[in-house]
Amino acid sequence: MVPLDHYLALAMIIFCIGTLGIILRKNIIMVMMSIELLLNAINLVFVSASSQNQNLDGQVMVFFVITVAACEAAIGLAMVIALFRKYGTIDTHFLRTLRG
Repeated sequence: MVPLDHYLALAMIIFCIGTLGIILRKNIIMVMMSIELLLNAINLVFVSASSQNQNLDGQVMVFFVITVAACEAAIGLAMVIALFRKYGTIDTHFLRTLRG
């Protein structure tokens, strides 16, 4: 059996990659993919802790997180399509100029 520390280290690496993707990327779709990486890192922590403790609470939480991620992806992509149709770009730096 793989120790819990290895799962947590992998989740931390995935979480850091997702955080860097949010900070460094200019494309909104890439930012949304980075948010999905963050949520998957959290899911990995839930599943590994649930397996370690021999209960199903963490695995039940994963279903809720997956549901939230699916809703976030659907609503986010709809917003990206609407922004692209109106302004012709999905660059985050351009969207900062829309603040007013």
